[in-house]
Amino acid sequence: MIIAGPTASGKSALALALSRLVPATIINADASQVYADLRILSARPSAEEEAQAPHRLFGHIDGAESCSAAHWAAQAKAAIAEAHDSQRLPVLVGGTGLYLRTLLDGIAPVPEIDPHIRQSVRAMDAAEAHQRLSAVDAEAAARLNPNDTTRIARALEVALSTGRTLADWQQVLEGGLATSVSLSAMLLLPPRDWLRARCDARFDTMLESGAFDEVEALLARRLDANLPVMRAIGVREIAAMITDPSCRDTKTEEAKAATRQFAKRQYTWFRNQSPPDWAWSEAKLDDASINELAIKLRDTALTR
Repeated sequence: MIIAGPTASGKSALALALSRLVPATIINADASQVYADLRILSARPSAEEEAQAPHRLFGHIDGAESCSAAHWAAQAKAAIAEAHDSQRLPVLVGGTGLYLRTLLDGIAPVPEIDPHIRQSVRAMDAAEAHQRLSAVDAEAAARLNPNDTTRIARALEVALSTGRTLADWQQVLEGGLATSVSLSAMLLLPPRDWLRARCDARFDTMLESGAFDEVEALLARRLDANLPVMRAIGVREIAAMITDPSCRDTKTEEAKAATRQFAKRQYTWFRNQSPPDWAWSEAKLDDASINELAIKLRDTALTR
């Protein structure tokens, strides 16, 4: 079972409601929630919520590391197997489309990147990396947003290290689960105005619930600023507030705007990429609708 959708759409609450109806193991499929350092800013389930059902791949990666889609997919396969062995329904919950696509479709067999090339690419600023990519993979450079530093760096390091474009490698994918498991999926795409309001309210709650302490602890570690944990939405904005409390209102709005934009990109991606056999829910999820939807998911899972 997959429960997917943009941030703040109600995925975790639905997964917990389902776990109260059928023995389930909840498996994280969110790229920020894998990091131990980001319980609050990633909106990871609380300790009390995690105690309600087995949870896997939540907060299990140290912030000094970077968790790739391939690494996550390998761990997710192991967690799914563990759930099956325990006679529990594996419920993957998250909004990271790349993680889910990698798990279901497999991954291109790209060789390990030369560490010296990776270091030089990651040291480039966005403009320089995009310009270099234009020279070695013009198609990718034209397709990618010039400010999408992560994807540009990945495409560039692959081209420079292997002599082949990432798109070329992706012609053949290996290790996907889609054809070897019985799969049902629910995609949550609530009304956009409701989702935007939820994003704003949730960031306010984060600030009141320890986000400042979480970011202070991160800053004390003096981690590489390019690590995913340091680039998570809210980290830089809260770090600025810590340095200069007078900018709190401005930085709060910047973080909220970034969250809304992130949710919008996820919304669009899922609507355009998800297979037609995925069930969709466009409802505003309250307690009653979550329970009703959980019953439908339980019935679907039990008939497969």
